[in-house]
Amino acid sequence: MVMLADSDLPFTHKPGRRERHLRRRHLNPLFGWPPQEVAPERLLDAQRDDHEELRAFRDAFRGLVQRAASLPPDAGSDPVLDLKIDLERHYEQACGLPEDQAETKAALARLIEVIMRSLLRHAGDDPKARQELADEAAARAIHFQLLERPLVADMLHPESPILPQELTPSLLSATDVELAAACELFDAAQLAVILDEAEALADRLASSAVVVDGLASRLQRLREAAVHAGSAGLSR
Repeated sequence: MVMLADSDLPFTHKPGRRERHLRRRHLNPLFGWPPQEVAPERLLDAQRDDHEELRAFRDAFRGLVQRAASLPPDAGSDPVLDLKIDLERHYEQACGLPEDQAETKAALARLIEVIMRSLLRHAGDDPKARQELADEAAARAIHFQLLERPLVADMLHPESPILPQELTPSLLSATDVELAAACELFDAAQLAVILDEAEALADRLASSAVVVDGLASRLQRLREAAVHAGSAGLSR
């Protein structure tokens, strides 16, 4: 019987997306048997790259705040929309950065709300335009809520550290809350493929007498998510 090993590498308390994925993989049999240890120099490289991204982000964030502050009250809809898109993109990026980004994300959310009020003024009394903005705001709230789960933020990043062949092991390594959020990103067909891969992986580990804590319950959650997604698809 083999269990997941504890890590003795100097992982940080609030890592960025690169370090976070190395931590998932470190001595984790779900990513391959026998499990592989992350090399210390690779961890240091990931930590350095994460913090370089953080420094660049802080510079860009200051520029965004300045753009928002200097936007004239009579600005047309195009510059307002461009600013909103950049604010949303930076919010997504902030979710993958190291250290505590709660204040930065709150500031970005407030700026987006200011922009949305400006767009509502541009919409005037047009009911269709106002409904589209309301729908967009609701979808963004759901999206931002999902991004609060580290695995989801890592999966959705344009430069995700999770390779395609690592998706299923990453899902099976997640907390229950992360797994539930991540399943929201897939349709029934995609979840069926993931479930097949997950069950095959569990069978391979079982044949080698490898026991991974919580694997059975996460497999069950994947099954339930696949059934739920299939039922939702049929009801549309």
